[in-house]
Amino acid sequence: MSGTKNPLVDAYLAEGCGRCELANTPECKVFQWIPELNALRSIVLSCGLEEERKWGVPCYTHKGANVAVVAAFKDYCSLSFFKGSLLKDPGKILDKPGENTQSARLIRFNSVSRIQELEPLLRAYIFEAIEVEDAGLKVDFKAKNELEYPDELVAIFAENPALQSAFESLTPGRQRGYVLHFSGAKQSATRTSRIEKYIDHILAGKGFHDR
Repeated sequence: MSGTKNPLVDAYLAEGCGRCELANTPECKVFQWIPELNALRSIVLSCGLEEERKWGVPCYTHKGANVAVVAAFKDYCSLSFFKGSLLKDPGKILDKPGENTQSARLIRFNSVSRIQELEPLLRAYIFEAIEVEDAGLKVDFKAKNELEYPDELVAIFAENPALQSAFESLTPGRQRGYVLHFSGAKQSATRTSRIEKYIDHILAGKGFHDR
């Protein structure tokens, strides 16, 4: 069963994510990886996930749950799994976006040929991620500081590893303050807005209450 292409993702591929001044210019990082992004999109859709656009990038869901994100970076493009730490990873191809990341895992690509080589394995990982959602499995965050990042923060970290590194360099108390503030919003759009408002603050090493 194949999913349906979303026009919003067509726009992403045509114009970029729109989150910086390089959108719709030759320097936009999205345009560096169009063949690879299309290849990943085709594979994910063929597994039956629903295609949406969240946080400016292609996001793939199953019964309303966020499963994976396809994104472009300067040096690579990627397929990220929100609950990648729960996947068995027989091919040993999943990486942590950041040193202290507990849940998300990503696979980096820099060629279509590599994507084609891994296609059977990628399908297996996607179907396993769907099974994880159907089983209602949760990532155990209690091994560290018991913080459970909202999906919106996980997705933005996948797009911005430097932000994740800066966030995880904050003291546990500052991390907790941000997570409580971000998670306190009922609507996804509001959570995203709150995160984006404090990106510069986090990159500067400041806490939620610091000025």
